[in-house]
Amino acid sequence: MRKLVTGLVLSYLALCSSAYAAPAFKGTNYSGEYLCKGKNDTVGDYEVIVTLKLNTLNSNAKFGVYDFNTETENSVIYYGQAVANGNRLALTFKLSKAPNAEYSTGIGEFKKLKGQRWGFSHQYYEPDNSGGNYGTEFCAMQSAQLPPEKKKKSVHKTS
Repeated sequence: MRKLVTGLVLSYLALCSSAYAAPAFKGTNYSGEYLCKGKNDTVGDYEVIVTLKLNTLNSNAKFGVYDFNTETENSVIYYGQAVANGNRLALTFKLSKAPNAEYSTGIGEFKKLKGQRWGFSHQYYEPDNSGGNYGTEFCAMQSAQLPPEKKKKSVHKTS
């Protein structure tokens, strides 16, 4: 009887753990370096480099989780996260390294550009003490992310 109960409990636990496993990521991987041209009321026109790197551990189905950073013309880097669901994008990053730093938050959309590259446009909001700052950016991937080449098997002839 004890073996039967133990077997049933183990079977139940195995079933429960497999029922909650997230499906593998099958969405588009938007990882890459993007040149972004933007404008807001505080800075005016500007350019930044955005890097997206897929976090494969936390991405699943069509939901991509990304490590995100933005590097300014002054070599200041802002770190954050982005998520993509299909071609829709949401992102956030800290505006400073202070523990109580405020965050910039944005929404956008990816689209295919020429040469197997991706681009995205997004709108964002940055809080401040006088009502906040709104801006827009268009970002274009700098080079296409091509799948890795398969290694060819070498054939050795023996005489």
